Amino acid sequence: MKRDNRPWGATPAATLSWTEDGAPYASDFDDLYYSREDGMAESRHVFLAGNRLPARWQAHRDADFRIAETGFGTGLNFLLSWQAWRQLEGPRPRLHYVAVEKYPLSREDMGRALAAWPELAELAGALLQAWPGRLPGQHRLLLEDGQLVLDLWWEDASDSFADLARLGPRFDAWYLDGFAPARNESMWQPALYQSMAALSRPGATVATFTAAGHVRRGLAAAGFQMAKVPGFGRKRESLAGCIAVTAAAPAAVATPWDLPAEETPEAGSVLIIGAGLAGCLLAKSLADRGLTVQLLDQGELAGEASGNEQGVLYTRLSRKHSALTDFALQSFSHAARRYRHYFASGLLASGRDGALCGSFHQQADADELAAMEESLAGLEGLAQVLDRAGAAEKLGAEPALAGYWYPDSGWLRPPAVCRAMLQSDLIELRENCGPLALVRTGTHWQALNDAGASVASAGVAVLCTGTGSTGFAPAQYLPLQSIRGQTSYLPASDASAGLRAAFCHQGYISPARDGVHCIGASFKLRDSSRELRAAEHRENVDKLATALPAWAASLAQLDPATLTGRVGFRCASPDYLPVVGPLPRRADFLQTYTALRKNAKRFIDARGDYMQGLYINTAHGSRGLSSAPLCAELLASMICREPLPLSSDLCRALSPARFLIRDLARNRL
Repeated sequence: MKRDNRPWGATPAATLSWTEDGAPYASDFDDLYYSREDGMAESRHVFLAGNRLPARWQAHRDADFRIAETGFGTGLNFLLSWQAWRQLEGPRPRLHYVAVEKYPLSREDMGRALAAWPELAELAGALLQAWPGRLPGQHRLLLEDGQLVLDLWWEDASDSFADLARLGPRFDAWYLDGFAPARNESMWQPALYQSMAALSRPGATVATFTAAGHVRRGLAAAGFQMAKVPGFGRKRESLAGCIAVTAAAPAAVATPWDLPAEETPEAGSVLIIGAGLAGCLLAKSLADRGLTVQLLDQGELAGEASGNEQGVLYTRLSRKHSALTDFALQSFSHAARRYRHYFASGLLASGRDGALCGSFHQQADADELAAMEESLAGLEGLAQVLDRAGAAEKLGAEPALAGYWYPDSGWLRPPAVCRAMLQSDLIELRENCGPLALVRTGTHWQALNDAGASVASAGVAVLCTGTGSTGFAPAQYLPLQSIRGQTSYLPASDASAGLRAAFCHQGYISPARDGVHCIGASFKLRDSSRELRAAEHRENVDKLATALPAWAASLAQLDPATLTGRVGFRCASPDYLPVVGPLPRRADFLQTYTALRKNAKRFIDARGDYMQGLYINTAHGSRGLSSAPLCAELLASMICREPLPLSSDLCRALSPARFLIRDLARNRL
């Protein structure tokens, strides 16, 4: 699924027509999305009853139950599974549902199709509210306060499940619901069945509407024990079965340096060092899974780079795919959904803790804007190109240049986000611990204070320590940069009172909070001073005056020496991607892959040497509000051995070991 340098744009749309009775029809596949007799009854009979749900949920002993579906379509199977799970009395496992769809429906078509089922209206509305549109890639949706996870992969089914199969057994039930085998052969291939077998946990079941002989034989050959069962309505038979033979993971096609040779034992508690955005969001993701979390910080909550009064939910666009572009957009989309839910649920207060009021990002390259306007066709919910007049209508102030409007963006107060993420009895926050060190003792990681005394311990530890990460021995090799940034607090004026949205230029500004705008921020490499400087206040103000010419005269009257603000230090990596994942055991890791020094393309069939139970989550730069929520989910899924929310290519692009692999390939080590 590597897309680097391919043209970027919306994933292909489903080509629909509608029957006389209002049912969606897939024109390209000459097939209906569901039975015209009774689509709900068919789904319940084939998929829920075929997988013995919900009875299996009541007897399930693991913390979560995982369903995989080929062909998400209108989402009917998912909504019925959600409904049945929600109606279950007594304790129930967390539900994790992964669906692959190559041609997703638009939000409008989804709404039209699901309107046929009034009893599902509430759930359908929640799904539509979180719908990611046709943004390429993988999308994690958190529903039911994180107890229901929906991963949507806008990909080919065989490619997606082969990608996931690298991780080993992950699923308890399979819904095979592609269009009929005679009309969509690519969804019914032996390679897919082999990936399914490799991904099946003991006792996993499979069900499908078809009774085609080649499907039954293919599943049986992969290790499933299959049987014909009564079909629905006029269909005499369908297929159901269960995994009978434990399948090995598929042979690696690329050196699997990103996969640990040994899995970390399951842990009931996690130790996190660093109580900024990265650490607090991770603490919530882990607590949502029932793990206890000890969150430590040498200073106060959000005391470092996450301490600014205001920050903008930011992303980047490009005409071509790259790891940086794809991760930026997928993480931005995920973050916007999360914050929207937190505002709606009252966890964050609109106006006080932020506002998803949209943001406008100025762009100087007119040719780039024209090209991106074509690429954004079908993705208007993500971003739109606006000229100066159009931007002025959104902003309430006329910018100097045209640019992009992001309707789901806005501003947030990072310390408030941090505090809101810790509203769980499973999370213990300990501030002002002073300098800390990590040591491995037996099966646990211990955090030691500067006197050498143990402060906390757990089977799993995560460094979320920003620019301080390289102060811990296992992370010393990482090529992290510390970038000084000074923000300026600007009193609201008559002109700025009309600002209705966040605005990014060479700096940023948001609508005022308590009568004050937080603007900035300066960008100073190799500068460790924490001193507030009038020159940098002037720099921030001058950038704003250039971006908003109508404000220039009033801004020129400000005396920078009278302004207050804050200095923080962004942590960034050389490729501007976060650093997220298990930390390698450096010497052993280099020894395993030493042959890459002579041949960077050599295939080495060996997994990586990693420090058991030790992870890192850092280098979010100036985009932590956008990137940290998805990285928290990625790490929590790694720790809990779940299906991951990103493709293997993107996981490798974020991996802390990537720098060792690159330096080996360039013979720098």
